[in-house]
Amino acid sequence: MNIIRQLLIIFTAAFALNFVWEHWHSVFYLHYQGQEITNLILARAALFDAIFITALALPFIFISFFRRRLWLAPLIAVLFAVGLEIFALKTGRWAYTDAMPLVPIINVGLTPIIQLGLLAFVSYKLGFGRPVKFFNF
Repeated sequence: MNIIRQLLIIFTAAFALNFVWEHWHSVFYLHYQGQEITNLILARAALFDAIFITALALPFIFISFFRRRLWLAPLIAVLFAVGLEIFALKTGRWAYTDAMPLVPIINVGLTPIIQLGLLAFVSYKLGFGRPVKFFNF
């Protein structure tokens, strides 16, 4: 498969999936930078997530070590999401409602943590155009 086509599929899938997810879980947030959460803000968040997921795909396409260990991609995405949530909460970029399920000990939202890992996984399943082996046993 052409690499450009593969990246376009990953990006498109990641954007569409994240756009839907952002709208679904926006009810768990009080604000974004002290302002109301609008459709434009949700679209920008989905775009950021899609760019991240697409960029994360690059080593898994070009470097054989990573290509054989695709299971690392969702793990890296989850770790990035944890770091992003911690940063955003500490800097007041956004705040959660009481309805946000929290991950114990680190006290960050569960839905954004699941979001990046799961949607990266699904986007790669679509973008790699073949059954993806996330575990190579």
